[in-house]
Amino acid sequence: MANTAKALFRGAATTTTTTLLYTVPASTSTIVTNITVTNTSATAYTFTMALDDIAIHTATSIAGNSTIYIDLKQVLATTKTIKGGASNTAVNFHISGMEIA
Repeated sequence: MANTAKALFRGAATTTTTTLLYTVPASTSTIVTNITVTNTSATAYTFTMALDDIAIHTATSIAGNSTIYIDLKQVLATTKTIKGGASNTAVNFHISGMEIA
């Protein structure tokens, strides 16, 4: 089995809270290890995120010019997804993990 540390998603959120951010590849499991949510604006916004369609944050407020660090160890099986979005594209997601094939 090959274990690969990987950036699962890096970039600005969309304003659709069910945007597909990552799908576990075929014949692979993924361990999500941490998520960083950054608001690059001076205005507070909200973000939503789900692992395998189970909410881990729902309309969570993030203050202007701030960052939220989410430390977790969650396993996602083949074809499972990470979805999310925010009330403004000034919110960025950085999702890291390990793919196990």
